[in-house]
Amino acid sequence: MGWWVRSCLQSVLKLVNSMIGLTGMGMILYALWMLRSWYKHMDGTSFGGSGSTPPWFIYTFLGLGISLCLITCTGLIAAETANGHCLSCYMVFVFLLITLEAAITAFIFLNRDWEEDFPEDPTGEFNELKNFVKSNFEMCQCIGLLVVATQALSIFMAMVLRALGPDSGTDCDSDDDSIPARLPLLRNQVNR
Repeated sequence: MGWWVRSCLQSVLKLVNSMIGLTGMGMILYALWMLRSWYKHMDGTSFGGSGSTPPWFIYTFLGLGISLCLITCTGLIAAETANGHCLSCYMVFVFLLITLEAAITAFIFLNRDWEEDFPEDPTGEFNELKNFVKSNFEMCQCIGLLVVATQALSIFMAMVLRALGPDSGTDCDSDDDSIPARLPLLRNQVNR
């Protein structure tokens, strides 16, 4: 019975973790689209030369997407191996991510002039995203809650899987039923 529960928990953790990975891939694709848009915009203007760098907003989205994908890889390894150390590291990474999300959310909701604290975005993508979120606030709120719930569920699944302990690999009832492939050399010398 324990093997079945462990297998189900590992599968659910992999599924939940894959949703986090899909979010990361979506952020990477959006960042690459913004990067392409930035370079097209810079080619059409006289002030944009080859030395101008894309704005912070694009790099932030790209970095967060890559971080989510790396956390997903860590989670898939932890779910497959069910190793306590791997699961602990995964839980710490997801907890730090949730803490970062909570800090940014609190900063935006508690500071009315939060836009002034961020650097200028010459592309206008940041303002476009902000206007999109304002016009579709309920949908964005549901997506944000779904992402946080997925992350919290992944931490919970990892804690339960870690609490089950390491897989003992006892598929048979007794060790006496199976004959070892070879005997250690010391046992042969002791018997002589």
